[in-house]
Amino acid sequence: MRSRDAALDGIRAFAALGVWLLHVGSNTGVMYREGMFPWMMSRLGIAVPIFFLLSGLLLYRPWARAVIEDTPRPRPLGYLWRRVLRVMPVYWLVTGLALWAWSSFDWTGLLKWMLLLQNFFPGDPVPDGLYQMWTLPIEMSFYVLLPVLAWVLHRWARGGNRPVRLLAGIAVLPAISVATVIAARELGQPQFALLLPYHLVFFACGMAMAVLSVWIGHSRVIDSLAPQLLVLAALLYALLSTGLAGPRTLTLPTLSQSLWRISLETAVAVLVVAPFALASHPGSLRDRVLGNPVCAYLGRISYSFFLWHAPVITLQLKIMGAQPFQGDFASVAVVSFVVTMLLSVGSYHLVEVSALRLSRHRSAPVPPPAAPAPLPAAPAP
Repeated sequence: MRSRDAALDGIRAFAALGVWLLHVGSNTGVMYREGMFPWMMSRLGIAVPIFFLLSGLLLYRPWARAVIEDTPRPRPLGYLWRRVLRVMPVYWLVTGLALWAWSSFDWTGLLKWMLLLQNFFPGDPVPDGLYQMWTLPIEMSFYVLLPVLAWVLHRWARGGNRPVRLLAGIAVLPAISVATVIAARELGQPQFALLLPYHLVFFACGMAMAVLSVWIGHSRVIDSLAPQLLVLAALLYALLSTGLAGPRTLTLPTLSQSLWRISLETAVAVLVVAPFALASHPGSLRDRVLGNPVCAYLGRISYSFFLWHAPVITLQLKIMGAQPFQGDFASVAVVSFVVTMLLSVGSYHLVEVSALRLSRHRSAPVPPPAAPAPLPAAPAP
C-alpha cells in the first residue's frame, strides 16, 4: 500500500507541475502560438480532472470498504473537520495575501473568497493571482456532498450484489455531468462550468475506482496492460490537444466540442490513474518513476504549490513590467518555479503539517475503557 500511495502522490506532483506550466505558457503568450507544442500546453488543464478523480478515489474508498467488507463507516462530522483542516488554512494564507495585495473588495467580497463562495458569484471580478482558485469551491462542494452520496449508495447497495450495485449507482453521476454540459451550452449559461455537477464525472470515475480497488484489489489484467494504457492516454491527450476539444482561448466552445473535451479528459484521467490505483507494482518502471521519494515528496507539497504558483507568476510579471502575454517564458518559468517551490516547502511544513496534526488529534477515537483486572484464581481444594 505504501508504494501505491507514493505513486499516487507522484501523479499529484506531475499534475501540479502541469497546471504551473499551463499558466506560465498562458501568461507569456507561448500557449497561443502556432504549432503542436502550444496546443498540447493549452490542454495541461487535464491536471484538474486528475485531481478530481484522485479525490473521488481516496475519499470514497473508506465508505466503499464499509459497504463491501462491513467495516465501520467514517463519521461525517470527523471527515468534514479533517477536510476543512486539510484545505482551508493554507488557502486562507495564500488567498488573504493576494486579496490584500491586489483586490479592492469590500468586506462582502473578501468574505466570499475566504469562504470559498466565489464560484457562486461569477459576475464578480477575479483578483490578480487567484485565477486558479476556481477549482477549490468545486472540491469543497464534493467534500460536503460525499457523505450524503455515500449514505444513499450504502442503502442502495444493500439490496443485492453490493459492489455491482455501488457501481450502478455511481454510474448515474456522469449522466448528471453530461446533462449539465448540455444545459450550459443550450441555455447560454457558461457559469455552470464553475459548479460541481459539471465535473461530477471525474469524481464518479474516482469513486468507481475506489469500489474496484476494494472489490478486486490488485488487477493482474490492468497490471499487464499498464504500459498500453499509458500509451493510449498519451494518444488521447494528443487528440485532446486539437480543435476537436475546443479553442485554446477563452472563446466558448460549441456543445460538440464541450462533450468531446469532457469525454477525452475523463478517458485520459482514468487511463493515467488506473495502472497505479488498481495495479500498483513496486518493481515496475512506472511505479519507480512516480513513486520515488522525490516525486512522492513533490506530491505531498503539491497543494501548496498549486496555491502559490499563480500569485508568484503574477508578482513576477508585475515586477518585470511585462505586458499581457509578452513575458519571457524561460525567465518566468525558472524564477516562478524556484520561488513557488520554496514557498510551498515552507507552507507545507509550517501550515499544512500542523493542521494535519490537529485534525488527527481532534478526530482520534476515544480509547475503550481498560478491561478490569482478572480476579485471583480460587485456591485448589
